[in-house]
Amino acid sequence: MTTTATQDRPGPESRPDRARTPGAALAVLPDVLRSALAWTDAHRADFALPGDVLEPHTQVNATLKPLGELAQLGSTIRRTTAPGTPEHERAGDLVAYAWEQVAAGDLLLELLRAEPFAAYPYEIYAAFAGYGLRHEGFEALARPLTATRAWAHTEQHANRQLGLVNSERRVGVVTHTDAGAVLSRTWLGGLSEPWMFEGPSGYALTHTVFHLTDWGRMPDRVPEKIDGYLRTWLPAWADGCLESGQWDLTGELLAVAASLPGPAAEPLLDAVWPVLADVQHPTGCVPETGPPAQDTAERDTTAQDTTAPDPYPFIDCYHSTLVTAFAAALSLRSLRSPGQTDGSAPGRERRTA
Repeated sequence: MTTTATQDRPGPESRPDRARTPGAALAVLPDVLRSALAWTDAHRADFALPGDVLEPHTQVNATLKPLGELAQLGSTIRRTTAPGTPEHERAGDLVAYAWEQVAAGDLLLELLRAEPFAAYPYEIYAAFAGYGLRHEGFEALARPLTATRAWAHTEQHANRQLGLVNSERRVGVVTHTDAGAVLSRTWLGGLSEPWMFEGPSGYALTHTVFHLTDWGRMPDRVPEKIDGYLRTWLPAWADGCLESGQWDLTGELLAVAASLPGPAAEPLLDAVWPVLADVQHPTGCVPETGPPAQDTAERDTTAQDTTAPDPYPFIDCYHSTLVTAFAAALSLRSLRSPGQTDGSAPGRERRTA
């Protein structure tokens, strides 16, 4: 979903004390969410698809991938925030914009016709379908394709296969394999030695949780052993990410912490969120890695200066900014309404091949 963060970049020269201050997360989260969404909305044109998006030479990672992430994380923020709030409405507007960019599903149908062997058109479509935006033609073509032996036996990493299973759940079809069996083959499902955590395994771990819980909507899908393992080791991993300036992965770990069943992980959220809030630029964006841009402007808690010059290239901060908004929305839900989900029922999970 994002580039691997390096581990040799220093964090800020001066970091606040990471000892827990009760209520510290709730003190910063509303502004962090509002600011990150404002920046994203102000840069929606940067998510626009080029006219040649269907051509073979087009780079998927620089075009369709960011738009799919906007749809996925925007839809989760919309579901997680209270109706009538500015954050709820803005997230909904961003999802609607992404749906317009794919021509209400027509473009995804063309992609599926051109690349019936590829999973990414289906996964992008599933982000919309899980939100209630459907395309009859896409699903009519996808139905026989996802019933093939090739679909069931596509060779991919376990956490990626778990993502495909979750996409099938969202579309509402029988999953091609059992999610539990796939989970057991992931780095996280194997309860790997915690000191073996690094960038690639960290992203594999976070996405395992996102796919397992449908991006935080269904925390009860996390098995008890994995819940305990994560609650034990997330603080150490998050601290390591802060020390090395891996802000994108820090945000993903915070989203994982807020996706666990049961009580909110308050000590972790209270210790880490004030640091990430300090890294966030006054314009609302957050860098993926490295020392944050120095800016002497005071943070405005009522509005963000989205017209100010960007401190980072779009490609170096769009994902981490989206992740920060996503993690903030989940964290607010976790702290304000522990155990709350949107009530959706799990998809059917049995093999078709």
